[in-house]
Amino acid sequence: MRRRLALTIPALLAACAVCASETPAKAPSPVRAESVFTPEVACVQGVVEGLTEYLPVSSTGHLILVNAWMELDKPTPVAGRDGAPVLVPQKAGLKDRVLAKLRGEPEPAAKAPEAYTLKQATDDYSIVIQFGAIVAVLFVYWGRVSSTVLGVLRARRESLLLARNLLVAFIPAAALGLALGKLIDEYLFNPFTVAGALIAGGLLMLWVERRYRRRVEAKGMSSGPDLHELSVRESLTIGLCQCAALCPGTSRSMMTIVGGYLAGLSPVRATEFSFLLGLITLTAASAYKGLKHGPQLVAAFPPESMLLGMAVAAVVAFASVKWMVGWVSKRGIAVFAWYRFALAFVVLGWFLLD
Repeated sequence: MRRRLALTIPALLAACAVCASETPAKAPSPVRAESVFTPEVACVQGVVEGLTEYLPVSSTGHLILVNAWMELDKPTPVAGRDGAPVLVPQKAGLKDRVLAKLRGEPEPAAKAPEAYTLKQATDDYSIVIQFGAIVAVLFVYWGRVSSTVLGVLRARRESLLLARNLLVAFIPAAALGLALGKLIDEYLFNPFTVAGALIAGGLLMLWVERRYRRRVEAKGMSSGPDLHELSVRESLTIGLCQCAALCPGTSRSMMTIVGGYLAGLSPVRATEFSFLLGLITLTAASAYKGLKHGPQLVAAFPPESMLLGMAVAAVVAFASVKWMVGWVSKRGIAVFAWYRFALAFVVLGWFLLD
């Protein structure tokens, strides 16, 4: 027994000495956003955003895949243009603040600021350059948008009804996005979620397209109601469908077009309603991100990088929207379902074999 202890104790002491001599792992060094988001990267982001934002193939899903391919989804801290790490202020938890207010106590102290990561910067950048796609749709539908705004100001019935329908369709996704946005960003922004959502969305599109064709053949009607003729219930149906698009890979455009089909709209009118609803939804999302992470974005990104991404997104989105309206009016949305299936299997194969 003594012999065993004599052999064991020195071994333990030696192990402790080795552990004590080891230095802790270094945190990754901050990387400058302007060195990562080069003009070439800004152009790639702008093309992907503009091309896919209004097609029913999921712009968010495509951006997640492109960002993973370009290795922009890393938790590496970001340094500003001055070389200092960019920090995100952290408030006390909502629960703690509510309890303090109910008890009449002072608001709890804020948590220590967290590092602004490359993944966060990339996600915020992708949302902000959506403004370019918004401008493109304004150009395409300027007549409809301007007449609706003027009609609302002049209290015209058709304009008021269309504005009501768009607002009703917007509210569900806005409320759910505010409530679950952080959880969605943390747990669902990955290639495997995108692949699953691409497949599920493609199956839904084929089912809705077939359902619409059967209805047309049975009733001999293809135009359906105009956008202002939708009821509150039908507008809410489209809005609830848009909620599913909070899952990356689903596609906001796809779900609102599907909702339009279910509400009885023709393919062209469902697409038009989707685009007009997108103006409100994307503007709100871009404004929210800009207000929430504006200081971080300004500190991290040179203005020319964001402006270039927006400009490219605007030009590409303009061409994409014009093409899609003509395609859908003649051939429907089935082709996009098959594209989604192909992309999903490529994604699964790429990341499973990586």
